[in-house]
Amino acid sequence: MFGAIETYAQSKNKLEANKNQIEKDIKYINRLLNETKKNKQVSLGELLLLNTQISSREKLMNNINYEIGIIERTIIINIKEIKNLEDQLNKLKEEYKKILEYSLMTRNSYNKIVFLFSSKSFYQAFKRLKYMQSYSEYRIKQAELIKQTQTKLTNKINELTNKKTEKKSLLNQNEQEKIKLDRVKVDKNNAIKSLQKKEKELIASLKEKEKNARALQKAIEKIIADEMAKAEKERKLRESKKEKETGTKAPDVKKSEKNLISYSMTPEETIFSTNFAKNKGSLPWPVEKGVITSSFGEHSHPVLKDVKTMNNGIDIGTSNGTEARAVFEGKVSGVIMIPGANKAVIIRHGNYLSVYSNLKDVYVKMGDNVKIKQNIGKVFFDEENSKTELHFEIWKDNIRLNPAHWIAR
Repeated sequence: MFGAIETYAQSKNKLEANKNQIEKDIKYINRLLNETKKNKQVSLGELLLLNTQISSREKLMNNINYEIGIIERTIIINIKEIKNLEDQLNKLKEEYKKILEYSLMTRNSYNKIVFLFSSKSFYQAFKRLKYMQSYSEYRIKQAELIKQTQTKLTNKINELTNKKTEKKSLLNQNEQEKIKLDRVKVDKNNAIKSLQKKEKELIASLKEKEKNARALQKAIEKIIADEMAKAEKERKLRESKKEKETGTKAPDVKKSEKNLISYSMTPEETIFSTNFAKNKGSLPWPVEKGVITSSFGEHSHPVLKDVKTMNNGIDIGTSNGTEARAVFEGKVSGVIMIPGANKAVIIRHGNYLSVYSNLKDVYVKMGDNVKIKQNIGKVFFDEENSKTELHFEIWKDNIRLNPAHWIAR
């Protein structure tokens, strides 16, 4: 029973924490939507925020439903415990009734004296005296046990009442969230209808975004290739120097290993890489506050039919004036300018890279060492669409990874 209570408390605390985070996200999304709506014209950014809000509200409803499920299971346990306590209390009362009846029969002092002096031996008299004393103590204990059981029963009934009230409150909250969700879905459908009238603009915008994504990918791949070549050259120089100093030749690299595209790390970089990998799922966000508006991988376009889009990282919606920050300590590998996509900063963490794109201003330069959460630039604010969005990527060697799996949630 205590294990069940402990598990319930842990689950409830976790659900409350998730619920609070989702509610904060929804509040922040509403703030971003209000900024976007100042434009008066429906934009793709507004639609993406509406999609994010729908997703967040659905998560919140799932969270509430799960909490209701836990409460319902707790109510069932409470009802069983109340039934057991009631049975236990009735049994105790029945036993106590018999004790009282016996006490009434033997309450006369004369009867007690007769009972003692009618003993056949001193030993029997002693035993009878001890029996009378223990019976009296037993009666007191039974009375106390009844009192304790009654208190437990009262507490359980109160707990059950509270759980039923809590369940009712959550059901009402869920109903309110459903109404809000339906409203957001109406806003989303209206936004889609409005944007469908701008199909040519959307296609042009998509082509521009794809061109910028290719340019960024090409720039990242060039930096990776250049750094790999440089690191490999330095590795060979280190091995050559070691061979001269020790007189022993380094073991030959296997042909299969030569074909692997990997960054040759120094001992210091190996530590960076190991520590970065250990922090998977707990890295800080690249902005202090934000919501993911576009996730990693291939997706259907939110408006254009039969059109797929590819995201090499994640897009994070944030507020005007927000600064991008390093998710881990490392060294700046490159600061690049992409026409139409502003500036990007690439930071190396051993054989991992973090990429921060769509920056208006950059505070670091190539070769700088950066600390975790250090501000590296200001995110660009798109005045036309009233939108501030950071594009964020994580690479390992030349492989793109899903950043959502790496940052804390």
